[in-house]
Amino acid sequence: MKKELNLICSLLLFSVTVAGQATCKFLNPELPIVERVNDLVGRLTLEEKISQMLNNAPAIDRLGIPAYNWWNECLHGVARSPYPVTSFPQAIAMAATWDTESVHQMAVYASDEGRAIYHDATRKGTPGIFRGLTYWSPNINIFRDPRWGRGQETYGEDPFLTASIGVSFVKGLQGDDPVYLKSSACAKHYAVHSGPEWNRHTYDAKVNNHDLWDTYLPAFKELVVEGKVTGVMCAYNSFFGQPCCGNDLLMMDILRNHWKFGGYVTSDCGAVEDFYNTHKTHQDAAAASADAVLHGTDCECGNGAYRALADAVLRGLITEKQIDESLKKLFEIRFRLGMFDPDDRVPYSNIPLSVLECDAHKAHALKMARQSIVLLKNQDQLLPLNKNKIKKIAVVGPNADDKSVLLANYYGYPSHITTALEGIQKKVGNQVEVVYEKGVNLTDDFVFTSAYEDALFCYDGQQGFKADYYQNTQWQGNPGLSRLEKTVDYQWGDGQDVGDGIITRQMSAVWSTVFTPKQTGEVCFELKADDKAELYIDGVKQNKVGNINSYYLLNAEKGKSYPIEIRYVQHADNAEIKFDMGILRKADYKQTAAAVKDADVIIFVGGLSAKVEGEEMGVEIEGFKRGDRTSISIPSVQQNLLKELYATGKPVVFVMMTGSALGLEWESAHLPAILNAWYGGQAGGQAIADVLFGDYNPSGRLPLTFYKSVNDLPDFEDYSMENRTYRYFTGTPVYPFGYGLSYTTFQYSSLKLQPSPDKRSVKVTAKITNTGKMEGEEVAQLYVSNPRDFVTPIRALKGFKRINLKPGESQTVEFVLTSKELSVVDISGKSVPMKGKVQISLGGGQPSTQMIKSKSCVQGDIL
Repeated sequence: MKKELNLICSLLLFSVTVAGQATCKFLNPELPIVERVNDLVGRLTLEEKISQMLNNAPAIDRLGIPAYNWWNECLHGVARSPYPVTSFPQAIAMAATWDTESVHQMAVYASDEGRAIYHDATRKGTPGIFRGLTYWSPNINIFRDPRWGRGQETYGEDPFLTASIGVSFVKGLQGDDPVYLKSSACAKHYAVHSGPEWNRHTYDAKVNNHDLWDTYLPAFKELVVEGKVTGVMCAYNSFFGQPCCGNDLLMMDILRNHWKFGGYVTSDCGAVEDFYNTHKTHQDAAAASADAVLHGTDCECGNGAYRALADAVLRGLITEKQIDESLKKLFEIRFRLGMFDPDDRVPYSNIPLSVLECDAHKAHALKMARQSIVLLKNQDQLLPLNKNKIKKIAVVGPNADDKSVLLANYYGYPSHITTALEGIQKKVGNQVEVVYEKGVNLTDDFVFTSAYEDALFCYDGQQGFKADYYQNTQWQGNPGLSRLEKTVDYQWGDGQDVGDGIITRQMSAVWSTVFTPKQTGEVCFELKADDKAELYIDGVKQNKVGNINSYYLLNAEKGKSYPIEIRYVQHADNAEIKFDMGILRKADYKQTAAAVKDADVIIFVGGLSAKVEGEEMGVEIEGFKRGDRTSISIPSVQQNLLKELYATGKPVVFVMMTGSALGLEWESAHLPAILNAWYGGQAGGQAIADVLFGDYNPSGRLPLTFYKSVNDLPDFEDYSMENRTYRYFTGTPVYPFGYGLSYTTFQYSSLKLQPSPDKRSVKVTAKITNTGKMEGEEVAQLYVSNPRDFVTPIRALKGFKRINLKPGESQTVEFVLTSKELSVVDISGKSVPMKGKVQISLGGGQPSTQMIKSKSCVQGDIL
């Protein structure tokens, strides 16, 4: 289609030269974009206009307009693509780097890969969903409650940190060309949206004006006004009785009128349908669609509610001219992306496929994984480990050898993922013995050990499985592809070609084989799948055991034949399926501890995964509810094993993988060392090993408050900020926002506060010295406090800088607090200048008596 469009461009430009006027102005790249957009929209019928407002906009062949799907994701690298891509750490881990330059570079690299994919797919005639240039990232909602499963996609609980990282991400993704966008970023989910997942389609959020403007809107304002983000996604929930995508205050008054946002707005997927299906605020699709468009929701992601706009016009609910206004915003983005111009005019069109997973991108993924790791505890300097003094290491835990946990959610597939176990093994080589015991599952006390043998599975006398693929989700008709496959173990991106034209979207498959066991006894089959798979033995559908893993038990007889059928359905997004055979046993905590007690050190790798925390999931087990959590403790089965490992008397290092804050009361009180490694992306395991053994000095800082338990938290459904996050929490956390240890020490001194003559700004300087014996990076954090006769934060982050210092080296850091930073939000939601005593602190974390005593923080007042 792009080749055809280029041909049409050439012919039309020729007609300009010959006839002196363009037949189709929209194809003339010499004209202003506004003029081209107006020309294009003026040539469309009403039905064609409406079709272009759906996320999956069809081609209009008569005008040479190519089909385009607006939906793509780039949360921590290009996601869901059939191409191999670089997977960077999850968003919450990127926030833990407190490094806007690293985040900007990550976005540059990700958009390089996205551009290469888009152009390659377009030239091959395979464009579509998750191959476009409009990325529905970043997620800049405030992680106000650690129970929210999607908090892992955000940059944490603080508006300033979120805005700073978000702006860097947007600028890296969108590029700096004066004419063309490299890609389009999208700030989501607008607004006042942060769980629970289980009621997001019905919830009506209500907050006071102070919380709205002090917490929930600042990051969106920064991305719109300063970051020049070109897209915004409106949220599922309602706000004061109106759905967010049809909200007077959010969409019209604030976004368009006050912030002068000129980009496009897309609904979250299905949000317009929620108007009449779940919120019950509108009669039908026509009324909902008209209202959404009138409020500035230009693109509908969903099942086509906007098709009812034609009926809405007939009923007088909206005019065609009003539809035009939304459509013009959409086409302006496509023109700015260069989709209607010859490749030689678009500076990003020649980015080659060789950038995918290139050395620079992989190196940056490792850098960010290292930077994100937060050292929470290091009693008696247990870490870093000295491999020259250790003879045996035991690696234990459900996340130690799990690749999928490192990818979190909204992910693409890299060619290689390094697990923590692999990273440790490579680090010590043959110098140190490394033993591995999984010990326990993530949330239940089963332990599966693979014992797969190819020879035990045959079809029609040949080893393997007969695979039948169907381009529908009901196994209907004749298969479009049939072949013999050795194993069932696949990871496909959305729409990836399987063979003979079968793609992994709206697809189903059946794998058939005969299992002939070589001995009598219980056998366990494990079946992992995304979206859905079922196991049949002798024609009978099997029931699984396990709460998030799918295990199927069979009392097998030696030599007997067992027909096996795996039935698989894939709708969209990532497609995964893996069939395995082995032994399932109940976890025995004491036995596991006994097996590793002779190790010099025990490294337990556990925590959570995106299998239990995420977006509107089906998981409802102890501690978890449909993507969210009901407890912030680590799963009880893991804590039971940790206690037995601790009882061995050997030092236990807890390497925690998580996308959210965990209540670590027992762990912090008993275990000598704790590392928070988040979901570290493809290089997560190597980064963990680098930190454990001192090849990288940990420098991550928490973007979240780690509370003791849910007893510290208000009602999850209460959006008031009272007693939430470090800015308003009056209790004592296990680990505070901004916290993180190093293998060296830093001291602060020589604080100077210099107000400008007009008192509208303050220059803050201080000297930071590395007083330890190891080179390291410090994150200097600037906090401001201004108690008033109305509610203000206990303190609020207003600046941060990451610096590298060698032992004995000093550096002076400088911040300038402008009138913007020297203001607070009053009860009406207005930003007003600070008055009275303003306390300013600068240090390696939030100010405290201990921080000041150890010279890790300095503070002073201005009046």
